[in-house]
Amino acid sequence: MKTALALYHIDFEKLGTLEPVLAECGYELTYINACTTDLKAIEAHNADLLIVLGGPIAVDDGELYPFVHQELALLKERIANGKPLLGICLGAQLIAKALGAQVSATGRKEIGFAPLTLTTSGEASPLALLANSPVLHWHGDAFAIPEGAQHLASTDMCATQAFSLGKNILALQFHLEASPTDIERWLVGHHCEITAAGIDPRDIRKQAQQANALPQKARAVFSAWLSQLH
Repeated sequence: MKTALALYHIDFEKLGTLEPVLAECGYELTYINACTTDLKAIEAHNADLLIVLGGPIAVDDGELYPFVHQELALLKERIANGKPLLGICLGAQLIAKALGAQVSATGRKEIGFAPLTLTTSGEASPLALLANSPVLHWHGDAFAIPEGAQHLASTDMCATQAFSLGKNILALQFHLEASPTDIERWLVGHHCEITAAGIDPRDIRKQAQQANALPQKARAVFSAWLSQLH
């Protein structure tokens, strides 16, 4: 059986609707709390797949949260080994940073369900299966597209929503894994953030009700990406 490691930062931001797909595709999944684990002790090349999930901190917060330095070092080693790597939200920003791209604050929060605009490369990628389906956005930082990577998607508020580098690296600014039926955990867990941003949780609940096709499409995207890994 293949192995997958998933680094997480918040308990309710794990793999969500994507987790069953790993089992269906023959992966044994192990979660690792990136905040409390000695990441220097992890052999980045051992797992067949490494996934880095979201969180409310920034890629440049290493002085405040020293594990971020370890996480970036782990990702640089993984990238150098050329083995499959998926990043979601903070995870995608960390991959971009590890690849030498700039990650910076946008000056506003993009929070809620909204569809993507796919680039030509995105339409030729597994993300094409998300056409016309709202996905969950929850960020205030954004990455530049790393040199040599393919820009896959954008929204009106964020021009860089996804990139791929070869077949084995995929970085998603949005939350492909989030289930609309589980949105209450996000609203409570990030209460301070949405309140500070002037966002009414009732609006996000309404948006979630229009995103009931997301879990099925998200699983199809993830399955298609896994199937082309090498």
